[in-house]
Amino acid sequence: MLAVLFLLILLPLIAVVIQVLLPGVFFGRLKLGNLSLLLDVFRRPLWYVSLKNSVTLGIGSTVLGTIVGTAIAMARANWAFRGARLLDFAVWILIITPSFILAQGWVMFASADGLAAQWFGWHSLHSFIFQPIGLIFVMTLSKFPLAYLTVYSALEWRVDRLSEAARLSGGSRWTVWRTIEAPLLLPAICSGAMLVFMDTVGDFGLPASIATIFRFPTLPYSIYSALYTSPIRFDMAGALSFYLVLLIALAMSVQLYAMRKSRYDFLSSRATRSEPKKPRKGGIYLVIGNIVFLAVVIGIPFGSNLLTSISGSSSAGKGRELTLEYYKALFGGDNDTLLEGLAHSLEIAAVAAVIGLLVGFLVAYVLTYSQFKLRKTIDVISLVSLAVPGIVLGIGYIFIWNQAWLEKIGLLLYGTPWILILASVAGVIPVITRVVVGAMAKVPRQLLSAAQMQGASFHQRIISILVPLIKGALLYAGLAAFGASVFDLAISSILYPPNFMTLPVVINKAFEDLQFGYAAAATLTGGGIVILIIAVMELLIKPSRKRVKQ
Repeated sequence: MLAVLFLLILLPLIAVVIQVLLPGVFFGRLKLGNLSLLLDVFRRPLWYVSLKNSVTLGIGSTVLGTIVGTAIAMARANWAFRGARLLDFAVWILIITPSFILAQGWVMFASADGLAAQWFGWHSLHSFIFQPIGLIFVMTLSKFPLAYLTVYSALEWRVDRLSEAARLSGGSRWTVWRTIEAPLLLPAICSGAMLVFMDTVGDFGLPASIATIFRFPTLPYSIYSALYTSPIRFDMAGALSFYLVLLIALAMSVQLYAMRKSRYDFLSSRATRSEPKKPRKGGIYLVIGNIVFLAVVIGIPFGSNLLTSISGSSSAGKGRELTLEYYKALFGGDNDTLLEGLAHSLEIAAVAAVIGLLVGFLVAYVLTYSQFKLRKTIDVISLVSLAVPGIVLGIGYIFIWNQAWLEKIGLLLYGTPWILILASVAGVIPVITRVVVGAMAKVPRQLLSAAQMQGASFHQRIISILVPLIKGALLYAGLAAFGASVFDLAISSILYPPNFMTLPVVINKAFEDLQFGYAAAATLTGGGIVILIIAVMELLIKPSRKRVKQ
């Protein structure tokens, strides 16, 4: 397992660093790298602007997203109000929806001739959204769920006697929150903030979508541009990837430091599960605020895609005549690009989900039941791809799998669908591992040990005992991996072979060509088909789950 994880995850990241230190080594030109190339990021305008924009977007979205996520989590944990479940549902929708789809919805809504201007007359919205502060606002609305879930999970249990003792000592509500409740939440708040930062600086979807309207280069987008210019700028891609990895590493270090310095073990037998209470007054404001908030974070991006897909104009929002011309264009005539892209994405996602489920299962087994000395190393490596952006992982795969000598042994994977599969497997391993580890933690080691003492082989113990007990977790992990792989724009944009389009690439290229209606129709159609496949797979597995319970 360690070798597999090293090959899929760690080796590509090492290759990015090697390319900076020894440029050309992967292409037969061995020479010592000029480390001054790393300092060129402060001398070359595009490199510097990309780094500056990524840091600005990351810090701004982290601060605002953490504030919004923490505030909403505290309100959700403390107060019961109508529509609270819709808020929880919306959070998960935002987490699983690729950022480029959300960003495209905002472009369709807020562009100069978009839905906001044509349908509501909000012409000034364009100037607000398409500037750094506006992009921070849009990114915040898509990344705050990471902070929300982290803080909300920390609020599941509480020890009210601490706050009550402070109130009896004369402390005001603000003083109690500032000196007791907030410090207890500090580890969760820091974790949520770093998750927001890492996901933001590594995001490729938003800058790729915004580029059609507003030039805002970031590190991921400039890395992508370096690979699709002539000549290819591997030096630029390697240097910018180094700084992107450095930002991620710094964020992880800050999180670990905050967790170590701000650890509070306060749970005891007096801890009680948090139960939201009905507010004595102001409940209606919570309901109204929740409706307005959901209308913005869910209604605008998804509603814009829907309205644009049935609008009669080729530009976002022009005209109010409803039509299905874009949906007819998806399946009619000689244009079969979408169907080919969807078929390719589904094939890649299915294979990646199966392989990822097998690897993730074995990694989870080692982490849960094995006494292997290097299992902590395995755990760290399995989490690395969750933090490292897909665009960097894709660069590493190009360096590793685009070697002339690999062709002699039949392993030249660059330019073939297999490199997409391997990169997708690397991306889904941490998700699958976390889900399966949680399920395995409920299955006692003694149960498997007893079967081993009765002569059951490793294969028999896995198939007859462990798999049936965690079948539900395996199903959800596999479906989650499948859905994530279908819409991975970063990996697809970097590694897709010639004449082998995938669904995210088809949608993004249509959007870049300002075919907003077609892009919106393709997004909704492809997403609907994926959701239908996931729903059908879940329904098919439910009867067998019931039989196991009986």
